[in-house]
Parts: sequence; C-alpha cells; structure tokens
Amino acid sequence: MNEQLLEVVEVLQEVLNDDTVPKNVKARIENAISELQRNDDRNIAIHKALNELDELADNTNIEPYTRSQIWNIVSLLESNSI
Repeated sequence: MNEQLLEVVEVLQEVLNDDTVPKNVKARIENAISELQRNDDRNIAIHKALNELDELADNTNIEPYTRSQIWNIVSLLESNSI
C-alpha cells in the first residue's frame, strides 16, 4: 500500500473512533478500509472503497463535519486512482 492510501486509512480510522458516527456508517467505513488494505488490484480496491464512501456522503444521519471528512477522503482516493 502506498503512502497516500495509508494516509486515507488513517483518516478513516479517525472517523471510526468518533463517537458521533452511527454504527451503520462505521460498518461501511470498515468495509472501505478492508477494501483498501487488500492486496488486489489497487484501482479496483479504490473504486470499491469509493462506492462505499459515495453512498455514505448522501446519508442524512451523518454530522456535517463527518460528511466533510468523507468528501475529503473521496477526493484523495479519486486523485489516487488516476
């Protein structure tokens, strides 16, 4: 895993540790992390993680701060997949 993906996983871990994040959101974030940590094709892993995070960004149960974090992570992943 390259340095940028490690940074993304660290930020996702921070979101997981936030007590204001609902359990269903944490489950999706855990899915995204596990996809990024797999040793499969990097682009496939990034796209699978992006799918999970894109759906989260539309979730109305997320605090605005958490949504901003997710958007930032999505931006990092999108720049990484090129």
